[in-house]
Formats: sequence, C-alpha cells, structure tokens
Amino acid sequence: MARVTLITGGTRGIGFALAEALLGNGEQVAVTGTSTDGVMRAEHALATACGDPGRIAGIVCDVRDPASAELAVRTAAARFGGLDALVNNAGVGVGVPISEMPHDEWNRIIGTNLTGVFNCCKAAIPVLRQRGGGWIVNVSSLASKNPFIGGAAYCASKAGLNAFSEALMQELRTDNIRVTYVLPGSVATGFNNRESDAGAEWKLHPEDVAQAIVDVLNHQARSLPSRVEIRPSRPQKN
Repeated sequence: MARVTLITGGTRGIGFALAEALLGNGEQVAVTGTSTDGVMRAEHALATACGDPGRIAGIVCDVRDPASAELAVRTAAARFGGLDALVNNAGVGVGVPISEMPHDEWNRIIGTNLTGVFNCCKAAIPVLRQRGGGWIVNVSSLASKNPFIGGAAYCASKAGLNAFSEALMQELRTDNIRVTYVLPGSVATGFNNRESDAGAEWKLHPEDVAQAIVDVLNHQARSLPSRVEIRPSRPQKN
C-alpha cells in the first residue's frame, strides 16, 4: 500500500520539493496552501511531473483555523483511504523589530508556525491512530536556537515548535506514531519575500531538506530520529 502524506505549505519551496520526491517514489500526497490559485497550480505541476493525477490532491487550508485544518486532514484521508504521515511545513516569517511589529503580524507568525502545527496535529492524531501508527514531521529552523535581530517572533515560534515536538514525541510513541522535527539552516526559497534563487550558490536547496525528510520517513520501525539538523556545508563567508 502506497504511503499517504499530507504536507502543509506544500505549494512551493520545501513542501513542494518534498511532494515531488514522495510522488517520485510512487506515494500518494496531499498538499495545502492558503490560496486557491496557488493550490491549483501546484496540484497541476505535481500531477504533470509524476504522470498520475490520482496520486496528488491539492487542498486550500489556513492552518491557523482549527476547522480548516480538520477539513484538510479529513479530505486527504477520504481521498486516499487513510493517512500515514503529516508534515507540518507551513510557515511565515518577517524581519521586523518587536517595537515596530503590529499585533496582527505577531499573531500571524505565532498562529501559523506554532498554533497551526497544534491544529493539524490535533486533527491528524486520531486518523493516524486508526491507521495503526505513522509519522508527524514538524519543519522548524536553526533560527530556533540562533536568534537574530528582527527575528524575535519567528525565532520564538520555532523554539516553541521544538519544545512542542519533543513533548508530542513522548506522548505518541506508545501509539506507534513517531514524531520528529527538522531544523534547516539557510534555504534558497522565496521565504520572507526573498528572491527564490537568492544565495542559491551556497544555501541549501529545497530538495536537500526534502531528502532529509524522506530519509526520516523511511527509517526502520525500530528507530526514531527525533531531531534532525541540516545546514549548508560551505556557508557564505562574512
């Protein structure tokens, strides 16, 4: 039976690269995004790449909304007959000093990067239990342990995600649900309104992080790589 994976924030960047990799392995994948156009474009591109539209589903979802997260999980499980893995990849960030940050922006960052993960996990856990187990992979950041000026909200959200993941891992081990979190360093994506190829000559590429997640998902049942750090091998010199 082909594995079924739900990837939040799967319409571009790391999430899209992961969907491509899993589909290339013959698996079934659902990706979420917040805009209908973005989801439709990603679904079409992924279906074209893998040559089998029946193995990909695009779902419009705002992970900050518990009902939206619940619907995304139910939709993916209904489409493919169950769920084996949830990858919480949806994330936002902005470089603004706290003294200048609007409350709405703080709420958007914490709501997406931390509360959104809670919403999706809460929705997915019963479905994974019905399956007899599975995986939850949370995409964090090395910024969670390396704070920087202008990144207080983002760094706090990812540090909170690390603690959440550690506690959830202990909660779910007896259910045969393995939880891990992946901490990428600098990745060449369009994150935080950057050009997608900015720094591509030295940064990680989305495919690098995707490969790390695929490797986690393919670990033997007896093992649990609960935390994975991945960084550029030759960072830019200051």
